[in-house]
Amino acid sequence: MAIFDPNFMTLYQRYPVYLTNSLSGKKEKFETLTPGFVGMYVCGPTVYNYVHLGNTRTFLSFDVIFRYLRFIGYKVRYVRNITDVGHLENDADEGEDKIGKKARLEQLEPMEIVKRYTEDFHTVMRQFNILPPSIEPSATGHIVEQINITKKLLDLGLAYEVNGSVYFDVKKYNQSHHYGILSGRNIEDLIESGRTLDSQDEKRDKIDFALWKKASPQHIMRWPSPWGEGFPGWHIECTVMSTKYLGETFDIHGGGMDLKFPHHECEIAQATSANGKSPVHYWIHSNMLTVNGQKMSKSLGNSFLPSELFSGNHKLLEKGYSPMTVRFFMLQSHYSSTLDFSNEALNAAEKGFKKLSNALSSVKKMRLTKNSSNPELEKSLLHQIDRCFINMSDDFNTAKTLAVLFEMASQINTLAGAKEIILSENVFEKFKSTYLSMMEDVLGLTEESGGNHELLNGTVNVLINLRKKVRADKNFALSDRIRDDLKAIGIQLKDGKDGEMSYEIES
Repeated sequence: MAIFDPNFMTLYQRYPVYLTNSLSGKKEKFETLTPGFVGMYVCGPTVYNYVHLGNTRTFLSFDVIFRYLRFIGYKVRYVRNITDVGHLENDADEGEDKIGKKARLEQLEPMEIVKRYTEDFHTVMRQFNILPPSIEPSATGHIVEQINITKKLLDLGLAYEVNGSVYFDVKKYNQSHHYGILSGRNIEDLIESGRTLDSQDEKRDKIDFALWKKASPQHIMRWPSPWGEGFPGWHIECTVMSTKYLGETFDIHGGGMDLKFPHHECEIAQATSANGKSPVHYWIHSNMLTVNGQKMSKSLGNSFLPSELFSGNHKLLEKGYSPMTVRFFMLQSHYSSTLDFSNEALNAAEKGFKKLSNALSSVKKMRLTKNSSNPELEKSLLHQIDRCFINMSDDFNTAKTLAVLFEMASQINTLAGAKEIILSENVFEKFKSTYLSMMEDVLGLTEESGGNHELLNGTVNVLINLRKKVRADKNFALSDRIRDDLKAIGIQLKDGKDGEMSYEIES
């Protein structure tokens, strides 16, 4: 029978978490709705294309938050969805469904597109050592719930139906609530800015958004509803899935900065209207990526996929970088800061990660020579341990935590080179376990062989260049054999535009 210890403190009690709440714009002490339990929802990918680095940074940021909250003693239910319907080409409820459009262009079933790119997403997550969430629901798996909440909003008079489509009435909602509370916008400015309604538009006002859209004759993805065949709006899926699995009010909702408006703003309006309460206590947003100081975009030719970053097969890259090097690079900046990619920064990250990785290998082999007090050294080691937790509990500051881990790595190298390690066993084991846990369990950084990665990268690139040559010579049989032989050993080649190729290692 367990004995209650009134002096026992969990790590989260000893090191209380403070986080920057996008809702208030301030750093706040993290207080969970249920003591010891955390409910966290993060907007997942729209699976119509290969996952890009901007998405990856967001999921990596919340992976660390998930890992750290669990590590300090919270029981965390982490929900991250898959958007497989309803995400149109722009935020004005216009254009084609992104997945439906891809399916039409490639002459495939939409669910074939969903399966292909969901698998790619999961592969990339594994490559970056990003843990799977507790629950990963999909929009198409919750059509009934999305219809039901739309009916509820209609019954409450906060939505209206026009020709088989249903729209949320933003002006009416704003009479009793602040639409724009998260993004800091006000409805008057939103009404004045942007395009005006044309004669074909069904909305009462341009700021209204779709809860359900009538399917046009050519629209592939459609479901029966009380208003005719159609499909759900993009915003409603996250309201449904977050509250279904975490409750009408939950602790943390996260996503990229680009989702703050309109997506997250619409989520707040829908959930507050349907349930009569604010859905989320703490909103967290990760920032964007830039390349050599410029916004990453396809039009500028400076965007690249994770596979291109690993292989180095991109005009802006001098060479390939391992997944752990890239993960380490991303963790060098706070999740709310802009992160700039450059060859110089990646090369520096490669060297920095190698130092921490070597220390990780050393500390695993390290053994205490003599169990004896060494007050001055022990005070220094305990201070480093303390600072790791203080920094991580201060808005999940991975940059400051890594700075302490570099200090610890230097100490590990000193101890490893000493003839004897004379410390009290308690401090020695605590120091070892903290370095190991912070590296592997919290930051998700694992040992890897840089030499083997570079050798593999060089070998595959030789074969890629050979394949380019034989394709140019129209020797398609040999080209296909190179591709198939590589696939047989777990290396998948990807053909891009203008004859470019990249690869990824299948998990």
